[in-house]
Amino acid sequence: MTGDVYHVDSIVENGSVLFAAAFRYGRPPMAVAHEGGIFTTRMLERGSEEERRLQALNRELLRALGLVRGVTHAEFIRARDDGRFHFVETAARVGGAHIADVVEAATGANLWAEWARIETATPDRPYRLPALRSGYAGSVISLARQERPDTSAYGDPEIVWRLDKRHHAGLVVASDDPERVASLLESYARRFAEDFLATLPPPEKPTS
Repeated sequence: MTGDVYHVDSIVENGSVLFAAAFRYGRPPMAVAHEGGIFTTRMLERGSEEERRLQALNRELLRALGLVRGVTHAEFIRARDDGRFHFVETAARVGGAHIADVVEAATGANLWAEWARIETATPDRPYRLPALRSGYAGSVISLARQERPDTSAYGDPEIVWRLDKRHHAGLVVASDDPERVASLLESYARRFAEDFLATLPPPEKPTS
């Protein structure tokens, strides 16, 4: 099945989804992992058709699985031939690829911290969501040819986080305008391909 891939990252307590943020990947993560290229993800506009459908599917999924509490990362694919969303996978954990940093930049919710707060809640001190923002955010990440890539030429005020990791380049941008986030990620992905991008061949399959 081909199509766009999405993820929904949630906070669950007492079987209820208290918080969920829906995102679309620029390219499917598996394609980036196996073929190389630029990884991007960005938050969907609240109230959009895609966002509403994903929020409903995510609630239905977590209710069916019977998750009582914790954080989740669920992925869905929207089939190119009929536009329907299909479940791909979910996990009771924080999403990888610095997705937690993107969620926090958009909403103020640090999924790692909220997961810890849920686990340490008591009947006398039940879990409560923190104050949340209604912003938008996205990220762009790639392997880099340089050991310590210099992203100082990327100076837009929307940049709120820079990846500090050998042979990796990455940025998180945040704005109240979802179109500004989308525009920046599109521009940065093109520039990353020229300035930093490195690829590694996929690991060879073991031979018997």
